Amino acid sequence: MMAVGKVLVRIPWHIIFLAGILVVVGSLALYSASEGSWVPWAGRHAMRAGAGLAIVIVFAFIDFKYIRAIVYPLFLATIIVLILLLFIGTGSGVSRWITVGGFTFQPSEPAKIAVILVLARYFDEQPADKFQSILTYLPTLVLVGVPFLLVLKQPDLGTALMLFLGAVAVIFVAGIPWRYVTIAFISGCAAIPVLWMNLHAYQKARVMTFLNPEADMLGTGYQITQSKIALGSGGMFGKGFLLGSQTHLNYLPEKQTDFVFTMIGEEFGLVGNLFIMLIYMLIIAAILHISYRVASRFAQLTCVGIAVMLFLYMFVNVAMVTGLLPVVGAPLPLISYGGTAMLTVFAGIGIVASANVHDRIE
Repeated sequence: MMAVGKVLVRIPWHIIFLAGILVVVGSLALYSASEGSWVPWAGRHAMRAGAGLAIVIVFAFIDFKYIRAIVYPLFLATIIVLILLLFIGTGSGVSRWITVGGFTFQPSEPAKIAVILVLARYFDEQPADKFQSILTYLPTLVLVGVPFLLVLKQPDLGTALMLFLGAVAVIFVAGIPWRYVTIAFISGCAAIPVLWMNLHAYQKARVMTFLNPEADMLGTGYQITQSKIALGSGGMFGKGFLLGSQTHLNYLPEKQTDFVFTMIGEEFGLVGNLFIMLIYMLIIAAILHISYRVASRFAQLTCVGIAVMLFLYMFVNVAMVTGLLPVVGAPLPLISYGGTAMLTVFAGIGIVASANVHDRIE
């Protein structure tokens, strides 16, 4: 067993420090969103971050080989929970959350990590000479397709797409030949009409609003229109802390969750938005750097998958609130209010910490 001091030295504290900056930004944003109060969001956000830090430390002390050992049972448990969610899940017209002992939990968030881990272990077990065979990639249709369809069924299109894209990144890094990538891309394009026909009416409305947001500015286009107004009114340096008029006059919807990036842009301007995007990119770069230092292929693929997951969290949210993607419901990691998403990100950082402590090249 590794000595406690050696574990503490190897923990990637710089990633934890950068994550802490995002949590502080999030707490201040939520404080502003509630008109200068720590309730109902900012105080809970800070406390959850404390729990997240504990998760990272605990993971860092767990030998990475034990994480690898539980991957398949963890994936099976994830599938069972996602199936149960369709029958006992709660939400307004959706089945996304489970309430246990007063705590509300969104299983589709940690499902992203479960899919990354199961793909990393699967490819780690494949001999090098098997990577040219298409048969090697057929099981991934089940490992990715089943959780993707279960999350899509909730329905939660945004989380399902992020789960899918994170999985694609792991498969790509594992070494899938380009000819299969081309076939998958063509097949994906051909499947778009089928996907469109199976979307819910509100999901189709979001796509149409994305293509023409001015068509219904007081209806389906209201959110993105108000978001653009708030971002534009913030200018280069913003209106100042607690002084966002769009936010505090309640023109900006979901300011504590999906549109918190917009609120920061209104109060701290383009400079504020670029600052938090820089912090995200530094965290992602640090995780990718660790992926080059770890010894096993499992650890390498896991780190890359978690880095891509964090990037997708950020990219989809920022693109969504700026009108570059349809509004699909995606939180800004470590800043938006939402316990499951935050703890999932901290769990991902914890797994990276475990790999860096126990599975790295000396």
